Amino acid sequence: MELMIPERFLEPLEVAAKRIAESLNPNQPEDQSLVQKGLILYRQGLVKNVRFEQSTIKAVVLDVTRVNVELNLDDFSFSTCSCPAEEYCRHQMAVFFHLLSKKNSVSTWLEGWRLPIKEKKTLAELGLKRAKDLIKNEKDAEPDYDRWIQLFNENFENIMLQSSKYPKPYVVPDLFHIYLRRINASSPMKKEWKSLYQLICSIHSFDLLDRFAADCGHDTDDINRYYLHLFQDLMEEAVVMMKRLSAVTVPFAFDSYITKLKDHSANLIHNTSTLVEYERTQLYRRLWTNFFKNKDWREAELEKLNTFDDPSTLPMIVGKAHIHILLHHDDAALAMLPKEDGEFAPYLFYWIDYFNGQKEYTRLEGFIEKLLSNTRHYLEMEYYHHKCVEFVKIVLDVITPYCSHMNRSDLYEKALMETLPYSFYYYEEFLFEQAQLEKWTDLQALIGIGLTDIPENRLKVIEKEYPQLLLPLYHQAIQKDIDMKNRDHYRHAVRKMKKLRTLYKKLKQSEQWEQFLEELLEKTKRLRAFQEECKRGKLIHA
Repeated sequence: MELMIPERFLEPLEVAAKRIAESLNPNQPEDQSLVQKGLILYRQGLVKNVRFEQSTIKAVVLDVTRVNVELNLDDFSFSTCSCPAEEYCRHQMAVFFHLLSKKNSVSTWLEGWRLPIKEKKTLAELGLKRAKDLIKNEKDAEPDYDRWIQLFNENFENIMLQSSKYPKPYVVPDLFHIYLRRINASSPMKKEWKSLYQLICSIHSFDLLDRFAADCGHDTDDINRYYLHLFQDLMEEAVVMMKRLSAVTVPFAFDSYITKLKDHSANLIHNTSTLVEYERTQLYRRLWTNFFKNKDWREAELEKLNTFDDPSTLPMIVGKAHIHILLHHDDAALAMLPKEDGEFAPYLFYWIDYFNGQKEYTRLEGFIEKLLSNTRHYLEMEYYHHKCVEFVKIVLDVITPYCSHMNRSDLYEKALMETLPYSFYYYEEFLFEQAQLEKWTDLQALIGIGLTDIPENRLKVIEKEYPQLLLPLYHQAIQKDIDMKNRDHYRHAVRKMKKLRTLYKKLKQSEQWEQFLEELLEKTKRLRAFQEECKRGKLIHA
């Protein structure tokens, strides 16, 4: 049931949110850690059993140990928690965020808290201006491409560079949204012109923000953490406008605007000292796929790209290959693409998705082979295991339509094999569904999956149809238990040995069982506790 906050608590919650923001210093590591830890507990859904009493709010937080929290919104300093902390603690913050999420935006509170006071005043001064003060008669003016670009540049500089100082990364989203408000307020009144204006605005603002990030000295981590979503939003907005304009017959008056935009598009991939290289390249490809569809334009663009002096940069390689692909020069595109470059692998997803969407499956094989060869190098260079798992999932998702339509289970299996161990769960499911049970058991042994980790229903199927395939898994599991050298694991080993004995009898291989048991007992004769468990389990006689 959705938590409903009683009316009497709404105003105190708002007041408490302001007081908490004032009492915690975003520049102090201790306060930063406190807020971050509380945020993690809240986002993991560990706040439970919220109860509203006369003047307080009680809740349980399921941290490492269960703690009881009591919040006093009238005076947060009187709030209590059963954990050892003396003042504010992460559990109180978690309950506070949980309540705040039911009334307001937690992210808005966080952004406001992180802003220094001076910057808050600047934002307030910018943000409180009325829309009619921002328009400055732009709506009434005749459309003009160069004047639009000048408008974007001037407003960007005025808002993003307050007092000629570069802002901190966490301030950028607020400033940029104010810039967008002002730009949107100046958009033309006519619907068709408005779509063109917003398309040009999205692409030019993308470029302005990218260059601004480099000038500010923000690194990749800063951008990813605070405002990568701005680039992604601009790209999606541009795609929406492209599709909207492509769905109607555009006026002849648009021709000069589209020509200028087309001519400027190469700047996205040419000589860019950028921290969002992938996003710039994606925007370039989307423009030429969805909007610049004229064959003559594409041929001219290819000639233009061939004259540039940075042919070996990844964006330029991808850009030229993309125009080749749009012109159906697949062999030329494949010839210029890297074979062993992990950084290049993510760029291939776009083309494979494009071919899948067009159902042009006959063009796909070379690109999938290229993806697999580059994926191996991506997995070698990526440090984080979870990112490798996510990447492999995307690889398998994009090649599945082709493998299914063309009946290429061999290619799909090749992808599964080459992306092990990250593809293990997909591969074992594939082998089981294909009834390749011998390979399936070999895979379990290779990865070192224990018998207890294998679903019971699968073990039953194999035991019934191919019991001999389970023998190596039982041998491996028994040895692992014995190697643990404690009595609990010895008992587990004995239980598995009894099951193994049953399998050998079912296969009429009792002699092999006796030989295995004799060798095992000899090898473990110094493990008295194990020998005792074998006697207790009646595997050997006293």
